[in-house]
Order: sequence, then structure tokens, then C-alpha cells
Amino acid sequence: MLLEENVGGFDLLFRTMYGTLATLALATGLVKRSPWKWIVALIAFTGLYSSILRHCTPYAILGINTAKKK
Repeated sequence: MLLEENVGGFDLLFRTMYGTLATLALATGLVKRSPWKWIVALIAFTGLYSSILRHCTPYAILGINTAKKK
């Protein structure tokens, strides 16, 4: 499988939390300046995307796996 699960445990929780917090910061207007909005949006997207798919491409390249073995 191309997108093998390699994120789990505390790492998964951390990615979900910072993705959610970044999304909330954007939704509430906490981030005012335009360049920062794009940076926070990128952080939110990568955090939530990698936590939903449970896959991190840099982890795959480096051979890191924090998911439980089956």
C-alpha cells in the first residue's frame, strides 16, 4: 500500500491537537496578518491530513514508524 500507516500514539494525538488549534485560530480570527494566515493554514492542513490518514511522508522517507505493529 502506498500510504502505509506510520503515525500512532502520542504523535497522532499531537498532530490532531495542533491541527485543531490552528483551525480554531483561523476560524476565530486570532491570526490577523495575511502571511501568517497562510502559514497557520498550512500547519492546520498538514496536522489534520496526517492524523486522518495516519501517514507522514517524511517519516516514511526516514524509516520512522510510531504506529502499533499488527
